[in-house]
Amino acid sequence: MPADPMNPDPAQRSLALAAIGNCAVAALIDLQARVVWFSAPRLDSTPAFQALLCGPQDAALEASMAVELEGLVRTEQAYEPGTAVLRTRLFDAAGGAVEVTDFAPRFRHHDRIFRPAQLVRRLRPVSGRPRVRLTVHPRGDWGCAAPVLTRGSNHLRFELPEQTLRLNTNAPLTYLTAGTWFTLEGPLSLLLGPDETLAGGIEDTARAFEEQTVQHWRSWSRRLAVPFEWQDAVIRSAITLKLCQFEETGAIVAAMTTSVPEAPASGRNWDYRYCWLRDAFFVVRALNSLAEVGTMETYLQWLQNVVRRSGGGRIQPLYGIGLEGELTERTLDRPAGYRGMGPVRVGNQAYEHDQHDVYGNVVLGAAQAFHDQRLFRRAGIEAFELLEGVGEQAWRLHDQPDAGMWELRTRARVHTSSALMCWAACDRLAKVAAALGLPPRAGHWAQRAAEIRQKILDAAWNDRRQAFVESFGGEDLDAGVLLMAEVGFIDVHDPRFERTVAALETHLCDGPFMRRYEAADDFGRPETAFNVCSFWRIDALARMGRAEQAREIFERMLACRNHVGLMSEDTAPASGEAWGNFPQTYSMVGMINGAVRLSRPWEDFV
Repeated sequence: MPADPMNPDPAQRSLALAAIGNCAVAALIDLQARVVWFSAPRLDSTPAFQALLCGPQDAALEASMAVELEGLVRTEQAYEPGTAVLRTRLFDAAGGAVEVTDFAPRFRHHDRIFRPAQLVRRLRPVSGRPRVRLTVHPRGDWGCAAPVLTRGSNHLRFELPEQTLRLNTNAPLTYLTAGTWFTLEGPLSLLLGPDETLAGGIEDTARAFEEQTVQHWRSWSRRLAVPFEWQDAVIRSAITLKLCQFEETGAIVAAMTTSVPEAPASGRNWDYRYCWLRDAFFVVRALNSLAEVGTMETYLQWLQNVVRRSGGGRIQPLYGIGLEGELTERTLDRPAGYRGMGPVRVGNQAYEHDQHDVYGNVVLGAAQAFHDQRLFRRAGIEAFELLEGVGEQAWRLHDQPDAGMWELRTRARVHTSSALMCWAACDRLAKVAAALGLPPRAGHWAQRAAEIRQKILDAAWNDRRQAFVESFGGEDLDAGVLLMAEVGFIDVHDPRFERTVAALETHLCDGPFMRRYEAADDFGRPETAFNVCSFWRIDALARMGRAEQAREIFERMLACRNHVGLMSEDTAPASGEAWGNFPQTYSMVGMINGAVRLSRPWEDFV
């Protein structure tokens, strides 16, 4: 049975959450205006609020920030349109109501982006005389360390093992520290962030931060080149993707969370707060399709550092957002995990993997910089020569076994999707060389691409299955082969691709939902559908001319969004319940790509 999002019982916790952030920090807030996740000063920091991962047995460890309304009967929650500013309204049985506004400040100040590691919460009574109770309970070491609390005149200081947080507020500190119910007579503000003195008045500062943050996001979203249809889904997806970039370095995290299981009690609990080069490429390309190139420019600076440090050798599939290479995976004893379904993992063993598709994702991610005249810093010969080292790795490894894009931990094969991306690396290098006026290099890389392409066509096709399969000489189906169309490897009307799509629909689909693969892995057979695979199917169908079917599936996928338009990694086909880390960039990318491809043109309506 799906969880009840209004039930505070940890065993009934759900992903009916809203995300806020400012490209430095991020927080998740539930329907009752409780902050259940807050990572600062970085997206991958040990969270100060981690109630999301606390099970029923973790009451003593649970850390959150809450506004409780006496006699609560219902809530409403929505974003201020076109922004990352969240408003939650709490209603009591007597007609009283409170509005809670949450955001992380982000705006231009002194000719640069101001994005402090800070969470701002503003309250105001909407009707009646509501009685509220405010709590701010950060904890360190994943909930195992209580803070050392110091009280000032208008602030509280929380000293944690990882950092010291300061809460500046005009709320009565006595009520806040004692957990006292009181009547909310007028506006109150709470600013939680670094241990720094506030320059101005609390209410004036909070109001100014809100106004400027709203204006910043409205200006940002206004510049997006959105399709006519599904604009709300596209704009929300774009803002969410932007929130997943740690702008200081340019890295893009795969999700804001760790250890939300892919399926109930499955053990498939991973830490996604790092930058996978694969995922980041798809994020950049989706935002580019909306004419948002700023994210790409910042990411390319981070990517160039990755390539330079590799020295033409191995590139990891993921790195820390500060270019950390060693992301040692460990399992925590406490907390118990989402709904008590541990383990909670920190770090990700996949950094040790050989995943050969990474070389294609690097080249694909950088290729637009050689062609796009809007960029402040166009890539040239030096950048091309650097990428050639990546291409050499792709050529050397295209037919060698690896862990594959699904990061199998106990099995290595020559994965079709990895070989495909190695082909893409060579193909795009040929195109870049041609654009730079380097015919010999263009011919060199085109020849290599042709050789890899033929090898894939020969070795990945399975006559018995009448489909391209997951590995050279293999038997099993894998949704990753749908990327053949997306990267331009094969004509979508090629009978082999059409038969592959038909086979995938027969064996991997449950209605609109598509699983990643059919073979059992380290944890058995996948139980839930992987959302991005469903969107890859939509893209393939649209390219094949089956637009109406693609539109129907797309609408059914949009119906799986939560109440504020966000998606996690996985969906349970039978219930439509969300599972996996949240919000998942791959899923948000799929919504943008589907809308851009399927929308009817503006000219048909205006």
